[in-house]
Amino acid sequence: MNFSGKLTHWYSDNKRSMPWRETRNPYHIWLSEVILQQTQISQGLPFYNAFIENFPTVFDLAKANEEHVLKLWQGLGYYSRARNLHHTAKLVADQLNGKFPDTYDELIKLKGVGDYTASAISSICFDEPNAVVDGNVYRLLSRYFGIETPINSSQGIKEFKALAQSLLPEDNIGEHNQAMMEFGSRQCKPSSPNCMECAFQTSCVALQKNKVNSLPVKTNKLKIRKRFFNFLVVISKDHRTILQQRKDKGIWQNLYQFPLIETNRKLSIKTFSSNVEVQSVLGNESFQFNLYNEKEIIHKLSHQHLLTRFWIINVDQLPEPGMPISEIRKLPVPILIAKFIEGFNF
Repeated sequence: MNFSGKLTHWYSDNKRSMPWRETRNPYHIWLSEVILQQTQISQGLPFYNAFIENFPTVFDLAKANEEHVLKLWQGLGYYSRARNLHHTAKLVADQLNGKFPDTYDELIKLKGVGDYTASAISSICFDEPNAVVDGNVYRLLSRYFGIETPINSSQGIKEFKALAQSLLPEDNIGEHNQAMMEFGSRQCKPSSPNCMECAFQTSCVALQKNKVNSLPVKTNKLKIRKRFFNFLVVISKDHRTILQQRKDKGIWQNLYQFPLIETNRKLSIKTFSSNVEVQSVLGNESFQFNLYNEKEIIHKLSHQHLLTRFWIINVDQLPEPGMPISEIRKLPVPILIAKFIEGFNF
């Protein structure tokens, strides 16, 4: 039995039942692939179900306002994916009459759709011979063939894509691609894979050469940047607070947050009340404050760590209209803010 035959045989016995595997509807496949990028299936499944429930068709998603989309996305991270999702839904609904392109070359022109997503949709929905290469596939191929080319290098990306393409069967391409991803996720796991019960045990180069734990290879990661975030949780006597929408490009674009002061080091309690930016936020209002968390909450993003503290500030009245505290849970906020709101129990 050849590589693909062994793989799909394993898949037929071991695949998990997932709603997007019961359909070839490109809208459903597109949603699942975008949601599951950089997200484990167990985490992404509730989000997928919520999107399908709220937006059964691409027309429903296109008609939604962005805040609703971002609110449903809250907790998944990488919010540009949600904004791109919404943008592409509008294009497909308004310009393509709700019909997704049926070729890789047209799919990849859509905003937020790269090689991985275009290959998945075109192969699963339209039987185009395009190999899907995600982290699970990189790991499976690098171990099985003993390839030490870094998977995050230009050379590696081309090499693994060409290899995956060469392994495609003549038919059932979508099933083959899904089997590759499922095998990498469940069998050829990042750590402690069960090699003794693997369908490829006798032919895996990494197992034969004792390199399972050293493959795949990645080049050095970028240096992590540390940022010091101070959120001002301003509370008035009439139970109002201030949330501001982030308009600048970068992290959390268009999400809401408490007024933020970013410093180049930890802001001390002693100097807090005299800080110029604090005064700027509060205007001439007198206030009392206390520090919610002395130890910073470290929120890890891909290339930066946010060392975060929340300052609770009590005022008689807000320096701006603000909003009722009872309304803040309705707005899309970063998960860091959402966890604080839940923990503080407004």
